[in-house]
Amino acid sequence: MRRTDPFDELLHRYRGLLFTLCSRFRHRGLDIDDLIQEATIALWRNRERLLALGNIQQAALTWKIARNAVIDALRHYEETDSLPEGYDQQDEDNSLLHELHEQIARLEEPDRTIVTMQLEGYSYEEIGKTLEMTEKNVSVRLVRIKEKLRKAMI
Repeated sequence: MRRTDPFDELLHRYRGLLFTLCSRFRHRGLDIDDLIQEATIALWRNRERLLALGNIQQAALTWKIARNAVIDALRHYEETDSLPEGYDQQDEDNSLLHELHEQIARLEEPDRTIVTMQLEGYSYEEIGKTLEMTEKNVSVRLVRIKEKLRKAMI
């Protein structure tokens, strides 16, 4: 049985995310491979933090670290004085948030209600009482829903 490195597994899990991010920022001589390499180095530097997180938090932090590394690479590239014309980090963050809300809206009931209530700060116990489920059932469903949303976002 072959053991794999947890960091390699993380890179494999988020390879689509890295490719999508880097293809968005491909710019003046820096190709996707260069940007992926910069992002991977940044992820390596933060591997302990990343590996300690759950899937949804891990995906969000992976995106943030990789995006910042790509932006830094573009800033430091000798032929590039600034980010691509029209780039606005706030717009990108808002578009990701908008995409997440769209994915949540596509969920079937009661999954949509479970996620919405959790995002509003309700405890598993409160969600369970509202939907007539056990706390354990709410917990299990949330894990499955988060995995489904993670796959949809990558």
